[in-house]
Amino acid sequence: MNDNKMTSLELRAAWGLGIIFSLRMLGMFMVLPVITTYGMALNGANEVLIGIAIGIYGFTQVIFQIPFGFISDRIGHKPLIIFGLIVFMFGSIVAALSNSIWGIILGRALQGSGVIAAAVMALLSDLTREQNRTKAMALIGISFGITFAIAMFLGPMITHSFGLNILFGNIAILALLSIIIAITIVPTTNTHILNREASIVKSSITKVFNNYRLLKINFGIMCLHILLMSNFIALPHVIESAKLSPKQHGYIYLITMLISFAMVVPFIIYAETKRHIRQVFISCVAVLCIAEIILCNARQHLWIIIIGMQLFFIVFNLMEAILPSLISKESPASYKGTAMSIYSTSQFIGTAIGGSLGGWIFGVAGAEAVFINNAIIALLWFAISCTMQEPPYVSSLRIVLSAAAIKDVNLEKYFRNQLGVTDVVVVREEQSIYVKVDTKQTTRHQLEQLANKFTTKLQ
Repeated sequence: MNDNKMTSLELRAAWGLGIIFSLRMLGMFMVLPVITTYGMALNGANEVLIGIAIGIYGFTQVIFQIPFGFISDRIGHKPLIIFGLIVFMFGSIVAALSNSIWGIILGRALQGSGVIAAAVMALLSDLTREQNRTKAMALIGISFGITFAIAMFLGPMITHSFGLNILFGNIAILALLSIIIAITIVPTTNTHILNREASIVKSSITKVFNNYRLLKINFGIMCLHILLMSNFIALPHVIESAKLSPKQHGYIYLITMLISFAMVVPFIIYAETKRHIRQVFISCVAVLCIAEIILCNARQHLWIIIIGMQLFFIVFNLMEAILPSLISKESPASYKGTAMSIYSTSQFIGTAIGGSLGGWIFGVAGAEAVFINNAIIALLWFAISCTMQEPPYVSSLRIVLSAAAIKDVNLEKYFRNQLGVTDVVVVREEQSIYVKVDTKQTTRHQLEQLANKFTTKLQ
């Protein structure tokens, strides 16, 4: 039997959780390209409140992200996922039944309160073996980009045809479908595997915050989502001023997203295989600044707007792949789960700031001022990114050992002496070791074989 082949239970877990994650993200993303245009017809709406409606989702995510992670470890990941989806669905219903901007703000706040990302990753960790976990998580990662592109097209189409209320109604239906999938398809497990690659560890939080290399990456994802949310405040207005009806906006978003996906792949391959992530990263931030300047000066010229959008979305999708990879590379052994949680929190801080700040600037000074502000933020990010060092090209691995092997005092030294291993942490209560290793020099399979040999010597 091929031990690296995913079992039927692992496939059910990966696909079930991947679909749940995708449907929830689809619901969130569909709102972005339309709320600025159609939201202005709501009672009491203005540009500032529209920005708050976009950003408050990120604000409530920030509040509940880490606490819900700890709660899910106590009550179980699957119950927390179902609870989060129910809250998300309730928020969508509140928004669907509302004709005022305040109802939309309340609904969006509730949507953001239904945090499930940490619980999804933790449950996936419980239901998959170490050697197949990367493949399972990759399925969820790939779904993010595909979902974003679909949402950019469907959001304008549904809203133009049926209205903003029906859009939120459809989002509630997607949430209900996710709940059904969680109950009927996603496997249930009573065994919780504490895995520091996917879970938050309280004792790790301070060390992650004190790691200046991780702080720079967290600052980067915050800036990226400030730019994203601010752009979605201004872009619908700018596209409409170029004589393109709101119904047609979805085609522009879809085309630019599809092109960006095609162009991103070669850059990811180059950055990872040639080991030039720093070079690609800094270039990306520079292009973001250029894209914002182009959008600022596009005025009513549709093709110039499209060029600016295209540059932005190419870099956005590339950064969404590079930044998590940097977190994985830079986080110390056994700290990846905590580092990823703080990274996600930083992302939602960016969402909250981007929506609120973009809405305020748009209301005071118009779309061009939003793009100028974004260019300044990108320039600041560029200055900080130039101080970044080339990351270590290592992967985080967790290897489970026998009870006898984990107690041996020579275990850590044994693994540290292996080719390509840069860091080792032994966690005896988990009966595991966490290793940072250059997989071009030593693979997981080779380390597992070494672990078996070490265990055999003790017998």
